[in-house]
Amino acid sequence: MSKVRYALDNGVATLTMADPGAMNAIGLDMAQDLRSALTQASNEARAVILTGEGRGFCSGANLSGGNVSGGGPEARDGDSPRDAGAALESTYNPLVTSLRDLPIPFVTAVNGAAAGVGCSLALMGDIIVAAESAYFLQAFRRIGLVPDGGSTYLLPRMIGRARAMEMMLLGEKVPAKTALEWGMVNRCVPDADLLATAKTLAAELGNGPASVTMIRKIGWASLDNDWTEQLHLERITQRDAGRTEDFVEGVNAFLQKRPANFKGS
Repeated sequence: MSKVRYALDNGVATLTMADPGAMNAIGLDMAQDLRSALTQASNEARAVILTGEGRGFCSGANLSGGNVSGGGPEARDGDSPRDAGAALESTYNPLVTSLRDLPIPFVTAVNGAAAGVGCSLALMGDIIVAAESAYFLQAFRRIGLVPDGGSTYLLPRMIGRARAMEMMLLGEKVPAKTALEWGMVNRCVPDADLLATAKTLAAELGNGPASVTMIRKIGWASLDNDWTEQLHLERITQRDAGRTEDFVEGVNAFLQKRPANFKGS
């Protein structure tokens, strides 16, 4: 039975991590289910939402019962030294990379706890919507590990080195309202409005032109490119955007003073 529920409505795919008893802690099984659901969404939808069932978005890696290869404290290969990073290479790094490389816009709807790698999944959203009860937590120091799932890359770029270091070194909860003040999320809404807000934003992105996907790609690239590289990427991407049918429709709609009817092509 899949631990990720999939629902498609008006071009928006909603993926719900569905193991509420474990606050959606993610192990090999859920990670595989999530990647399969993302592939399906990429083929069927124009935008995707990721959220969690129950009291938490995702409480981190599932370390129980050997669920994660290389992740549990007992995991070792015979007399070989324990390798707590093996699961990153095999499971979590490919997952977060697939989120970065999605061909459609990606919205996260964060309810309750977003901890450990769950925090990373939440922060991968192009648009991040947090319920007022949500919080973000880097608790690795409490179990003698280091932040992972791309969090050491994302956090300094999102909230600056000082706040990122505080969050990672102290391992304290960052409430949703603080996350909004820090620039970690885009919206902080009442719990009852979380999914509706995420769906409205995802639908708006999904109904946009083909250039929306191009924008998210060059936005991610800007985190690594230097000035010259990014200007060149803008030039090449603008060329490609200018060759889409949506560009023609957008210009015609502007000149005719009417809403554009974009097709995503």
